[in-house]
Amino acid sequence: MDVQKSGLILSGGGARAAYQVGVLKAIHKILPKGHYNPFDVISGTSAGAINGVGLASYAENYRIGIKHLERIWLHFSPETIYRTDMAGVSHGIFRVMRSLVMGKRFRNDPVSLLNNQPLRDLLNDAIKFDQIQSAIDNGALHAVAVNCSGLESGESVAFFQGHYSITNWDRHRRVGKRTRITLDHLMASSAIPMIFPAVKLHGEYYADGAVRQLAPISPALHLGAEKIMVIGVSGNAHRRKEDVKPPSAYPSPAKVMGHMLNAAFLDSMEADVERLRRINRTLERIPESVRREADMELKPIQLLEINPSRSIDQIAGEHADEIPRALKLTLGGSGNAGQNGSGILSYLLFSRGFCKALIDLGYSDAMARKDEIRAFFSDHFEDSDD
Repeated sequence: MDVQKSGLILSGGGARAAYQVGVLKAIHKILPKGHYNPFDVISGTSAGAINGVGLASYAENYRIGIKHLERIWLHFSPETIYRTDMAGVSHGIFRVMRSLVMGKRFRNDPVSLLNNQPLRDLLNDAIKFDQIQSAIDNGALHAVAVNCSGLESGESVAFFQGHYSITNWDRHRRVGKRTRITLDHLMASSAIPMIFPAVKLHGEYYADGAVRQLAPISPALHLGAEKIMVIGVSGNAHRRKEDVKPPSAYPSPAKVMGHMLNAAFLDSMEADVERLRRINRTLERIPESVRREADMELKPIQLLEINPSRSIDQIAGEHADEIPRALKLTLGGSGNAGQNGSGILSYLLFSRGFCKALIDLGYSDAMARKDEIRAFFSDHFEDSDD
């Protein structure tokens, strides 16, 4: 049986990305003992890029990589990601206001509500970037991509490190650039606009990769993936229109910001997955002989998507008391928008309790789909019992 290159897509979503670690942990449990890295291509955006690069750096020992990722997330706290003291939060608000009022005078100041220098320090210690090339050279990994958004060009850029055979690509507002992945790429990919500061890379300022990312699945395909696993962080799949309650008051700033973050992080991934499924259904109705004769470049792509079975906003609400007081005051109350799917709290709540709840949910959701996961990797590993 021919082995197809498998691609892993890790979407962004701030603290929501803890869910991905639980799914990856379950995949390690489901697949045969002692197996190598099951993902040939890894493409991550924002917090998903942190998980992706962390996993890529341990591609030669998937088991240790998963344990390392879980340990990082379980030791997260808001103060390890951004400054949570009143002085730090107040300074961020002052800097934003100063830039709005006197923009020209302070045009070189980073504009962000929160200072994420603690995250930079943490990632610098936690991720072994030099191990990525070793994994590629030894065949344990084909390629890894970190997706960023150029603030000047308006392009979605996939910075990738991979096999020598992979070439750069250039599509409408979507480009791929070979580079050596560094800490700056991760910081840029996770720089949520106005919340965390943009990062200068290769002569341009870049922000969160989810912004203007029209085709989140595309980078993995350009890097050679022939089948795709998507681990999303939406958790709104089971919410019905009739469950949405009429507003009792004008939307708070936290609710509006949460709505904007959902549009950036969740909508494009859901739309791209739907688009891929539609293309697959269309191609299934066209005989392969006809596709060859017409020289069609499109081909069906096996897809496995795993999303939270519970509302992540609701889970965040259950852990609202874990948010730092200074940030709670800034967001207005808990910062959680409750059941309407627009809570900013779920993006910023890097607390042990919330992260553990999401890791446990991801593990449970993936284990419930054990047979599908085994089938997805059936060409990589022989079937075996746990």
